[in-house]
Amino acid sequence: MKPLQGKVALVAGGTRGAGRGIAVGLGEAGATVYVTGRSTREQMSDMARTETIEETAELVTVAGGQGIAVRVDHTQPEEVKALFERVKLEQNGQLDVLVNDIWGGDGLTAWEKPFWEQELASGILMQERAVHTHLITSHYGVPLMLERKTGLIIEITDGIDYRYRGNLYYSLAKISTIHLAQAMAKELHPHGITAVALTPGFLRSEAMLDHFGVTESTWRDAAGIDPNFIVSETPYYIGQAVVALASDPAITEKSGKTLSTWGLSDEYGFTDRDGSRPHWGRYAEEQGFYRSDEA
Repeated sequence: MKPLQGKVALVAGGTRGAGRGIAVGLGEAGATVYVTGRSTREQMSDMARTETIEETAELVTVAGGQGIAVRVDHTQPEEVKALFERVKLEQNGQLDVLVNDIWGGDGLTAWEKPFWEQELASGILMQERAVHTHLITSHYGVPLMLERKTGLIIEITDGIDYRYRGNLYYSLAKISTIHLAQAMAKELHPHGITAVALTPGFLRSEAMLDHFGVTESTWRDAAGIDPNFIVSETPYYIGQAVVALASDPAITEKSGKTLSTWGLSDEYGFTDRDGSRPHWGRYAEEQGFYRSDEA
């Protein structure tokens, strides 16, 4: 029997990247997975990418689960409320795993400018897309878990601590999701529900492959452009991390923690699709990007 057979999961922001990898990983483990996002075959989002929620849902089903695509703009509370009403009706009130991976901030980040020189509207929109959406989604999703007194909420972020990430608005968004997990863990503890934050390392997403002009089969060629890319990981890796967490009978012991793909790989022993175990944390320390004791 697959480890998550009979479980119901929802990946908010599952169109591409980490979200898609997580959704497919959950499907491979046997779960029913709702995949939400704004990009569909009939209507693309302003991200100007070709990936769709239908494609992700189909990949979930092919992997061995049941994928269900639902177009939702998570900045709109009424759409999110309707989403969870549908889940409650279709799954008899069951929701075991909620993954908040909504982002939409790549085109809004101005890496070379201090915050006072950036467009304020873009910085605020990033918070609406990457933080407010997580709040809205958890607000309507948690009640399903409360009824059964069990559940796992995973906040996808970038980084394991509160250090500056090269841009004020980007830092604020990613650090906020870490604190969301910590704060939710405190309030949900009496109800048997676990909340954690989870970060990938250097993610080899569809957009990143396109950025370097490579494919998954030729990705190592990009190391000539950015040598750090040699330790990159596929979205499959974080998918395996989520499956490991969702399958752990002692998951409540991790509530409130900020976790990483490389750290969980050390703990649970899962690998990336090619059998490797990329360890961004160790690599970053070896390269002198930061010290482990530096906050």
